[in-house]
Amino acid sequence: MLEIKNVTISYEERPTVRNFSMTLHKGEIASLVGESGSGKTTVIRAVLGLLPGGGRVTEGDILFEGKSLLKNTGEEWRTLRGTDISMIFQDSGAMLNPIRKIGNVFVEYIRTHEKISKKDAWKKGMEMMERMRLPDGDNIMNSYPFQLSGGMRQRVGIAMAMTFQPKLLLADEPTSALDVTTQAQIVRQMMELRDEYGTSIIMVTHNLGVAAYMSDQIVVMKEGQIVDRGGRDQILRGGSSVYTQELLDAVPSLGGVRYV
Repeated sequence: MLEIKNVTISYEERPTVRNFSMTLHKGEIASLVGESGSGKTTVIRAVLGLLPGGGRVTEGDILFEGKSLLKNTGEEWRTLRGTDISMIFQDSGAMLNPIRKIGNVFVEYIRTHEKISKKDAWKKGMEMMERMRLPDGDNIMNSYPFQLSGGMRQRVGIAMAMTFQPKLLLADEPTSALDVTTQAQIVRQMMELRDEYGTSIIMVTHNLGVAAYMSDQIVVMKEGQIVDRGGRDQILRGGSSVYTQELLDAVPSLGGVRYV
């Protein structure tokens, strides 16, 4: 489904990610892990064509269902984003307009990608809220972002991202700003979305516990390069890199037991 081939990403001609490659199949979940500044978010933004500040792919290619994303026109990107490829941001609440009600934003989003009446778009939005186990969807649609908790806002973000049953979901630390109980709920819901729709997921995370629970493959990054990769069990056994072992050693233990 997705193939990233020897990609180098540069800002002002200075490479920040070098020779990154990975392949993702339908229904597969991959996690990008590593310290802050290692290039994880840069990679998924490149996949979605949303590199900020003049960043661009200077070498390699990104193929989605056999077609190069780097050759997309503006119109092709508008068609693709939010439908076949969607993204969940670290704090979905920060991505919502604070002076517009959730329902108005949701309806506008749906009608951007589908010819549908406002009434039917509202109904579709409420149905997605219910799938995310958000109680009283109509009340949430009539709420402003600041009236919702962090976990509820994140579920709204996931609901919007999954509206058109994307083939690929990019998740940028979707649980980092949430308490552990809400984190567990969000993780389970993302797994259910994969099982229900066959959606492939690339997730950026600092949380090795989340990566261990969700991922089929884990890619370890440091200073803009891949230093280790492999299946979940292989990486959790220490992988082939000293840095991977250092990341695992940094995970807190309880009573001498580390739960990853």
